[in-house]
Amino acid sequence: MPDEKSDAVPGGTVSVGRHERIYRQNRYVYPVLSRRARGISIGINLNPDKICNWDCIYCQVDRTTPPTLREVDEALLRDELRAMLEEAKSGALFERPEFRDLAEELRRLRDVTFAGDGEPTSYPNFLGVVRDTLRIKAEAGLEDLKVVVLSNATLLDRPRVSEAVRLLDEGHGELWLKLDAGTEEYYRLVDRTTIPFARVLANILETARGRPIVLQSLFMKVGGKGPPQAEVAAYVGRVRDILEGGGRVKLIQVYTVARPPAEAYVTPLLDEEVDALAAEVRRRVPGVPVETFYSRHLS
Repeated sequence: MPDEKSDAVPGGTVSVGRHERIYRQNRYVYPVLSRRARGISIGINLNPDKICNWDCIYCQVDRTTPPTLREVDEALLRDELRAMLEEAKSGALFERPEFRDLAEELRRLRDVTFAGDGEPTSYPNFLGVVRDTLRIKAEAGLEDLKVVVLSNATLLDRPRVSEAVRLLDEGHGELWLKLDAGTEEYYRLVDRTTIPFARVLANILETARGRPIVLQSLFMKVGGKGPPQAEVAAYVGRVRDILEGGGRVKLIQVYTVARPPAEAYVTPLLDEEVDALAAEVRRRVPGVPVETFYSRHLS
């Protein structure tokens, strides 16, 4: 599940024109200006090999070049995380050239996020890294700092992942789960995977029954055409199924492509198209906040 954070803030003019997983001398831990967090997010990349169990047509990870790293050195990851948290806490991070000119309201450490170049929960020792991350932020005096996991929900039913989610519940964790479709056909078109859509839906529902989640939904034009109205209606139906099944959704993020995608036939929705789609979601799923994010930096 590639990193779906962006380097733009909605309505803002400041951006960091880079979105690299390898930051300076770091291999696994990197800071980004996140439009969704509205400040600085510290990313953790557990998939430097760029392997993912989805092959999304909109993926914004460059898989045309081979990875420079394939293994995760967890001791080094822990050291990088400690150093990055200390820089953010002391303010030294905001004196680096990339962040020096940020507006005051963006000079905030908002979260630590498991994202990167693949599905983070697929990492064999995901549970151990989550445990280490929660310990390190507590040692840094940042117990209340949010830890976010961006996931495609395909592996949430695995016991080791479920245990990691339980730890996150105790440590100010939050799950942002992908839902890009309403039908099996469209799911396979945009997410390109052999994993059944039913498994994704079941995992989202079961996870949302245990804690409030955020749904991340990316919509785009495929071959110049946006999602069919019937597909949007089916998507809304899936969200309603989650809620009616006892799931809790604290926020829905409706957004579009913001950086060059995997396939050239994928292009972003216009701002007004994003707004119209979000309005339909708000109308049919009352009571759940919907945030919109636009294509500002596609080149």
